[in-house]
Amino acid sequence: MRQRMQWWKWLGLAGLAGVAATGVVVARAERRRRAYTPEEIRALLRDRHAEATATGAVGTPPPDGPA
Repeated sequence: MRQRMQWWKWLGLAGLAGVAATGVVVARAERRRRAYTPEEIRALLRDRHAEATATGAVGTPPPDGPA
């Protein structure tokens, strides 16, 4: 019975470590996302839009028309 209890303790500790590691990754990504200035975000969006319109992905109807 004692071995089974130790197994659950290790499983619980591993789960807590996983949750903590996930929190660190999410916080780091959020900090990176918030580090952009509004001007940088506008420039990135303009670049993406220009790229999408150059490939015809934006504002063009489907080849067969509406369904």
